[in-house]
Amino acid sequence: MVVFPNAKINIGLNITGKRADGYHDIESVFFPLKIRDVLEINPSLNSPQEITYNQSGKIIEGDLASNLCIKAYYLLKRDYPSLQPINLHLHKAIPMGAGLGGGSSDGAFMLKLLNDVFELKIGEEKLIDYALQLGSDCPFFIKNTTCFASGRGEILDPIDLNLDNYKILVINPGIHVNTGWAFSQITVQNNHQDLINKIKQPILHWKETIINDFEVPVFEKYPVIKNIKDSMYNHGALYTSMSGSGSSVYGIFHKNENTNLEIDKSHFSIWI
Repeated sequence: MVVFPNAKINIGLNITGKRADGYHDIESVFFPLKIRDVLEINPSLNSPQEITYNQSGKIIEGDLASNLCIKAYYLLKRDYPSLQPINLHLHKAIPMGAGLGGGSSDGAFMLKLLNDVFELKIGEEKLIDYALQLGSDCPFFIKNTTCFASGRGEILDPIDLNLDNYKILVINPGIHVNTGWAFSQITVQNNHQDLINKIKQPILHWKETIINDFEVPVFEKYPVIKNIKDSMYNHGALYTSMSGSGSSVYGIFHKNENTNLEIDKSHFSIWI
């Protein structure tokens, strides 16, 4: 069976508190994007290995044991020991370490895929619980619809946000922003206003009201990321922001507007 894990962007990202468990509380709107990986699994009968893994597309750095698809399999295997061995193939197209949630999406989709293929009959709330054990962004991809996220990102309230009359440009300059470092640069503020009310305003108002708390430290360390955001505004974007802790930047433009934005050929870019 084949599925297509998709990316996301954050519209607003406020760090609202430091938790006793070491994580941070956030407020953000998660919006799914049609940038997709490809994930396929098939039962592997009589295989001596629990997982036979193959990967194509963008190179994934790091130990295979840290791959969220692998972790998802063993997370379910713990509670469902009869889970069969599988052949797993991941084609990676979403940039990694980019604030687009590609790894989190792969892990969440793996949970859903195993649930479907092996008819485990795990309900959505339990899948969200498993997903949170993989990472803070993973629960969103279980629902995979536009949501206001709070807590670590696992408290998800679907909201109505229609961007069909706009086009979105995503640019990733290939810079990996360390998430731990980014959080260490944040001084928690208590003056964030209600993001839910801000998101209901016309997009033209978002520039002055909706912010990503990570932009200040990340832009200071990596000016090229700020330059991408500035260039989008200079070429007609209604709203532009860094997604997550970076380094991807997206811009929302009128669908019928011609945009003569020159993009560095070394950067990943896509219009949606």
